[in-house]
Amino acid sequence: MLFMAGRGDAYEKYLESFEHWRLAGWQVSAADWRGQGGSGRFGIGDVGHIDDFGTWVSDLGALWADWAEGREGPLVLIGHSMGGHLVLRAVLEQALAPRPAALVLSAPMLDTFPEHLPLFAKRLVANAMVRLGHPGRAAWKISEKPGSRASARQSLLTHDRERYADEQFWREARPELKLGPGSWGWVLAAIRSTGVLFAPGALESVDVPVMIVATAVDKLVSPAAIRVAAKRLPDAELLEFGDEAQHEILREVDPVRDKALAAIDDFLARRTTHKE
Repeated sequence: MLFMAGRGDAYEKYLESFEHWRLAGWQVSAADWRGQGGSGRFGIGDVGHIDDFGTWVSDLGALWADWAEGREGPLVLIGHSMGGHLVLRAVLEQALAPRPAALVLSAPMLDTFPEHLPLFAKRLVANAMVRLGHPGRAAWKISEKPGSRASARQSLLTHDRERYADEQFWREARPELKLGPGSWGWVLAAIRSTGVLFAPGALESVDVPVMIVATAVDKLVSPAAIRVAAKRLPDAELLEFGDEAQHEILREVDPVRDKALAAIDDFLARRTTHKE
């Protein structure tokens, strides 16, 4: 099992879930995307920057091939938020060899807000902002979302105070994990990559079973885009929570997290077999 985290994320935040899967018999690996976590920086200061999501797709293809070599049994790929976007794109672009036995997407970032604004309009705005200044400059000021306050960050991510505090522990223990807002270059790259995902026939070409866990009240990624993708994917299952869950479902309060993990475990048991 290979786990890829979201934008501004680091895999250390998910050790509790990794241990859950390890005890279930999986060998679990994780990595940071180039430009965040412990993998350096592209932007100005602590801004998260990329000029093309294709760079990350290529990185994942190379990582997956190296990671998979010599491993026995089914290989599963899990992605959270932006990581979910990228692992799904890697599969539809046939960038992963060998083929994963299954995908698990946790609150995947399949489109950006505002949901009501058409993709072409978002692209026009982002293009203009990139041309107006350095593409690596911050697209918003603080927190995970434009216009939000730092004090409101937890309310965007999880209801669980202890799990939220664990992230701060890791940022203090490993200061290199801290990443700030996304850049305008990142925003434009995300919008362009969304266009790739939702191109006619793209999602329909995914030949891997997909499990999606999401929440209808997500304020960081588009719930509407997740629902559309779940319907278009040939072999997908969707577990959608309500206001009991925020974006980091795998770091939510126990009733939510346990339900999500049980659904993922059931999906993997039905769609793959693995050796302990």
